[in-house]
Amino acid sequence: GLSKVETDPTILTSSIDASYEALKTRDDSDQATIRNAVSSANLEQLGGKPLAWANAETRSQGTISNIVEMRKKDVLCRSFRTSRESFDGVSIYSGEACLGRDGAWYMRAFSQS
Repeated sequence: GLSKVETDPTILTSSIDASYEALKTRDDSDQATIRNAVSSANLEQLGGKPLAWANAETRSQGTISNIVEMRKKDVLCRSFRTSRESFDGVSIYSGEACLGRDGAWYMRAFSQS
């Protein structure tokens, strides 16, 4: 029977690099993709509809919703919610991207809900 069969630890069918640096690089790449989608979205054209995003580098994807543009002390910001679907599951995040003085957008807040 199968109870006499031992596992062979030398056989690997598939593996992923789950090191901290690899996970941080993946998360940073996804955040940049989401930030770019939020900052370049034409809110009038979207009309409140969700916005899809995908990162070819990490193979993650999701949908951005509830994008709201506001000014905070003369800084233009957009708050949003997004899903992130990846090999390790589905997560929901809340975030805020803001336009810096140098003209580049940056992620002011990004956390799992």
